[in-house]
Amino acid sequence: MSSLDVSRGVCALVPGLQHWLENALYAVRIVDAASPREKDSRRVLLATEIGDATHRDILINLIDGAPSLVAAANGLPARVAFGIADMGFAFALIAELARPVSVPAIGDSSSARLMTLAGRVARSDATVLIQGDTGTGKEGMARFLHAQSGRNGHDFIAVNCAALPETMMEAMLFGHKKGSFTGASNASEGLFQAADGGTLLLDEIAELPLALQAKLLRALQEGEVLPVGATHPVPVNVRVIAACNRNLAEEVAAGRFREDLYWRLNVMPLELRPLAERRGDISAIAAAMLLRLQDMGKGGFVWPTAAALDKMSAHGWPGNARELGNVLQRALVLRDGDRIEGGDLHLGSAPQIAVLPVQASSQPIVQPIVAPVELVIPAEPIRLRDVARHSKLEAIRIALRETDGHRAAAARKLGISERTLRYRLAEMRELAAA
Repeated sequence: MSSLDVSRGVCALVPGLQHWLENALYAVRIVDAASPREKDSRRVLLATEIGDATHRDILINLIDGAPSLVAAANGLPARVAFGIADMGFAFALIAELARPVSVPAIGDSSSARLMTLAGRVARSDATVLIQGDTGTGKEGMARFLHAQSGRNGHDFIAVNCAALPETMMEAMLFGHKKGSFTGASNASEGLFQAADGGTLLLDEIAELPLALQAKLLRALQEGEVLPVGATHPVPVNVRVIAACNRNLAEEVAAGRFREDLYWRLNVMPLELRPLAERRGDISAIAAAMLLRLQDMGKGGFVWPTAAALDKMSAHGWPGNARELGNVLQRALVLRDGDRIEGGDLHLGSAPQIAVLPVQASSQPIVQPIVAPVELVIPAEPIRLRDVARHSKLEAIRIALRETDGHRAAAARKLGISERTLRYRLAEMRELAAA
């Protein structure tokens, strides 16, 4: 938990700020603006208290009219001016301006409780299993665990298991000796040895093949890895954090994941709920993303209106924080006015790109479409394998339609991995273009 000093004048002017900051995982101390301060402390002060401010502080001003944010520069503190209508987003913005890089953006009380628990887990050296839908912030949680642990002076290495080539998974994780296989012209230490002393995040761990799961189990139990082509194991001191967007218990029951590895990973389970179930985080994440997406040195900071925030709060967010980021980025580009209005938020399924058939005298035309690719199925497929293939692709199309194009949810509905779903979607596009 980060500490933040708030002046008595600020608490009197905007009494709700303290409650918001506490939900955002700050330990708030009420201080006099002119009181002595600790080294590197940060304070939220009134604009009229600028005489007691340093460049690390945040000055606020309650005004009538359009809100504004001026970033800290030239030795001056950041300044936030807002009215009653924009107070909710202003609170989120103040919290994000003071937030350490390693702490995820939160504003919901349930998220604050989860992060408090995560802080306690971080101080142990136990293996952690983070589960949650795609876009719920699993890597951000893993980075928080590393930053709060005694390993924060060493490397944090994140690897997406779904992105590793299957033929190279073992060598990339555990290393290999020179000449151990075709193309191994040099030795490689592997990701476990690269993370020695620090933390290794194995994201999408359900994508690991069963044979490799057994080797991972041994590495966790024995604290050593056997590089490909080696005859002697290499000791490693690594804290492993596993993450998955599927229910690993269900994967075990289906025979796709080893039960012994599941119990070895599931020492400290953390479950990240969908964004729609933690509405208080929406403003916090939106503030963090808008700060990251905008260069305030070029045209100032663009604020969302209260109506836009209400629209975001009412949306279901099947794509979670990733969808929110896409929506905000589009709104910044496509907005008509000086602020992000409700009408600037294009919510719903993200457009997909389809290549239309080539006409006699033209090149292929690329156009956005909203619905998933429609597949024309012959009324009477001739071969049995064609029947089976068309049935599978039709099931995928229906699952995508029922989940509003959310691939992770569609994959879960179908009982397949996201990687398998990507292969099937590529096949659908090829058939549609044929």
